[in-house]
Amino acid sequence: MLRRTKIVATLGPATDSPDMLENVIAAGVDVTRLNFSHGSAEEHMERARRVRETAARQGRFVALLADLQGPKLRIARFANNKINLTRGQSFVLDASMDKDAGTEERVGIDYENLINDVSPGDVLVLDDGRIEMEVTGVDDHSITSRVLIGGPLSNNKGLNKRGGGLSANALTDKDKRDIVTAARLGADYVAVSFVRTADDMHTARQLLREAGSEAGLVAKIERAELAHDNEALDDVIRASDAVMVARGDLAVEIGDAELVAVQKHIIARARVLNRAVITATQMMESMITNPMPTRAEVSDVANAVMDYTDAVMLSAETAVGDYPREAVEAMVRICVGAERHPSMHQSKHRIHQDMVQVDEAIALSAMYAANHLQGVSAIICLTETGSTPRLMSRIKSSLPIFAYSRNHTTQHRVVLYRGVQTIPFDTATLANEQVNTLAVEKLREQGVVQDGDLVIITKGDYANAQGGTNSMKIVRVGSPIS
Repeated sequence: MLRRTKIVATLGPATDSPDMLENVIAAGVDVTRLNFSHGSAEEHMERARRVRETAARQGRFVALLADLQGPKLRIARFANNKINLTRGQSFVLDASMDKDAGTEERVGIDYENLINDVSPGDVLVLDDGRIEMEVTGVDDHSITSRVLIGGPLSNNKGLNKRGGGLSANALTDKDKRDIVTAARLGADYVAVSFVRTADDMHTARQLLREAGSEAGLVAKIERAELAHDNEALDDVIRASDAVMVARGDLAVEIGDAELVAVQKHIIARARVLNRAVITATQMMESMITNPMPTRAEVSDVANAVMDYTDAVMLSAETAVGDYPREAVEAMVRICVGAERHPSMHQSKHRIHQDMVQVDEAIALSAMYAANHLQGVSAIICLTETGSTPRLMSRIKSSLPIFAYSRNHTTQHRVVLYRGVQTIPFDTATLANEQVNTLAVEKLREQGVVQDGDLVIITKGDYANAQGGTNSMKIVRVGSPIS
């Protein structure tokens, strides 16, 4: 059984050795994430180069995802690097103080406009939810608060406002420089952090195009404003090529109790709007230091798979963890196990809705036939841009979708889509009457199909033309194919 759910793995010191990178890609990584919150442009360029070389050596297509840092709000630094906060004590965020002189009573902040974004009664959350404090007063240069949940607090920890409402722009000056780096290293996807509106995605796309890149855009959903506004969420999804359920900062802003329902809603909306979706953050956090996941982590990954996410993501587990290869292997096992459930093969996607695109009608027709016609073993989609296999991958099925393309950009793009495999195939040198026969023969050579199996083929009248998928054909392996 071919695994349908894709795996994103974050690169870092733990995967920098050639052997470990070889191992994690061989274990089943489909997309490698370059986290631009850490490391230099040169380090990201080098990691990207090694991913391409390693994947080529293994005969695989592995995509590169450049993840922009965004306006991550942070406190400044303490004179002694670390303090301990006690419940009930007063603590001040002071925009005017020395950024290296924090004490037990106050610390600097790097985003001074925070003072204009908060009011007494607001709750500020630090260090990914480990520290909480209620704002009790605001003046021209500082925010006074009362500690609700105390504990250790060290330099440069993240800062959020419960319920959202911070005014920081999604794209910082650093992000704009990093977009140029992403274009230079040939990123297949670029993720935009702390997206507020569809305009953020339009701006990012323009900057990418100006940098000479056709990379797909991933909107990271981590603001409370999007979690609570369905119309704004849909607008952001439509403006993107994929979305990421970025559960770390999202949970901090909306609270743990709402997270699961919001995650399911985002996945469902992405699928309805024909976009890919990645579920991310702390999926196997215990495997940073342990060779096996907890049962709760197994359930978490399986739950996302059964909600039909396109991909699940590993962060620190592969970037800095002790067991990167084991984390990928465990995720593969869980995905395959969850995909065996009967509900994974039944789809009602758009079954009662009209559509206006011919290629979407062909894609959905092909998947309906594949799911209901006995004997079908595979779907072949001849594609120039990857649009048709993306539409197909919105439909629940146990059958593999093979995206045949001559375009390397397309081949790297489609590896994110659930259930889609890619095969290099250039129809420009083939006579029309040869195309279907040779396409099926490639699957037979790989042992995917055998004589007697049915294969569904979709393509357009004009080879290597964008947006032209307008036909579907069902052929039998071993019989004459035209």
